[in-house]
Amino acid sequence: MKKLRPAKAGFVCFGEINTPKDIIKKKCVDAKSILKTAGIEVIATTPVCDDSSGAEAARAVQELKNKEFDLLIVCIAGWIPSWAVFEVIEHFKHLPMLLWGLTGWQRGDCFVTTADQAGTSALRKPMIDMGYNFKYVVNFLGQEAPLDEIVSFAEAARTVKMLKTAKIGMMGYRDMRLYGTLYDGVSLKGKIGPEIEHFEMLEIEQMMRDVSDAEIDILSKEVLMKWQFTKDPQPQTVSQTVRLFLALKKKIEERGYLAFSFVDVDGIKKLMQFAPAGALTLLHEKMDICTIPENDSMGAVTQLMTHFLTGQVAAYLEIYEFMENGALMGVPDYVPGEIVDGNIKIMPNAFGEFGEGLLNVSTLKTGKVTIARLTYTGDKYSIHLITGTAKPPRKWEEVGWAPPVPQLPSLEIEFDGNTGNFIQNVMGQHYIISYGDNRKKMEDLCNLLGIEVIS
Repeated sequence: MKKLRPAKAGFVCFGEINTPKDIIKKKCVDAKSILKTAGIEVIATTPVCDDSSGAEAARAVQELKNKEFDLLIVCIAGWIPSWAVFEVIEHFKHLPMLLWGLTGWQRGDCFVTTADQAGTSALRKPMIDMGYNFKYVVNFLGQEAPLDEIVSFAEAARTVKMLKTAKIGMMGYRDMRLYGTLYDGVSLKGKIGPEIEHFEMLEIEQMMRDVSDAEIDILSKEVLMKWQFTKDPQPQTVSQTVRLFLALKKKIEERGYLAFSFVDVDGIKKLMQFAPAGALTLLHEKMDICTIPENDSMGAVTQLMTHFLTGQVAAYLEIYEFMENGALMGVPDYVPGEIVDGNIKIMPNAFGEFGEGLLNVSTLKTGKVTIARLTYTGDKYSIHLITGTAKPPRKWEEVGWAPPVPQLPSLEIEFDGNTGNFIQNVMGQHYIISYGDNRKKMEDLCNLLGIEVIS
């Protein structure tokens, strides 16, 4: 996946008028430097004090109000009467805010403070009562800044902004007449932000006819050389795969989709008579996009949330079996190359009555993982979230594949939490995986969006 843009933070620092200005200025400059070192783009104003006329607060507002940023960092470098802070931040109340209290320093055998946490303590409750959407962090006495918490919140704020304009392409509707893949467009747009744009499979079929044979030949040769095949595929299987990919790519680029889902079983497989796994594998090689099959709208939104938070591809996995300490999770079609351990491995194969497709049977990366799924009831949204350790799967097979039966891309994930609790809260067959412990980032995002976190 392409590297995400850095989180952009407006920054305003406060200190009381009777505190020496050079002390406040140095603390504020050091705080900005810490943020920049952590990868946050900082758009700052000079420190603000509580001058009786309010001129300092007005100046800060003027310097920041026409700038674009994801969140406002309200940095308290010393005691400050609360009114001076609200004079500034009330103009940015629509944005997430980080209330950050600094700390003092050691001078010989004496600790020196500017009463930073007196300032933050006076602000926290009024900010809650006034409806500000913020996180409160402090530097403990004499210690470094809680950078992990700050960066996590900044990336969550970036994600909130990116979700507001994100567009998801949805080819077809309600594959296999499933219920758990549905969505409510009004509440989704209002609460989280993405727009789901539907189009018919016929449009892609028409676009496939317009793809030139020369373009198909060039890419087919590339696929045959680059991927590791378990046996030679039928020539028409490769050409169909490439033709579908090129049509999907054109549609996605034209409409600017950041995620994509499609009618799979009742669409491409049933009506076009081949599996689209190879086309989706190729799509991930050539494009920066999240994808999930079966018109899974909540899965696609979870993918965008995960991708904007982590920069990872946010692949989907399906629950096949539960174990006492976790679950066997895999996919019956394709995985993005980003989560493959080694080369992409392709098995030409057919499932049931569907024709041959290029089944991706690659080995998946292991290690610490976070899995999540967004769900809703009415206009109330929640996310089911758990961390675990992904391990290589045992030998297993899914009934229905033509022999030799493939070993599907899969992982045995040992949950960090209680498996019984997970089972009783499971929200669907598809969950979105990211590598590493990304729970804190997701919790920060959900707190900003008013989404309940279920463990």
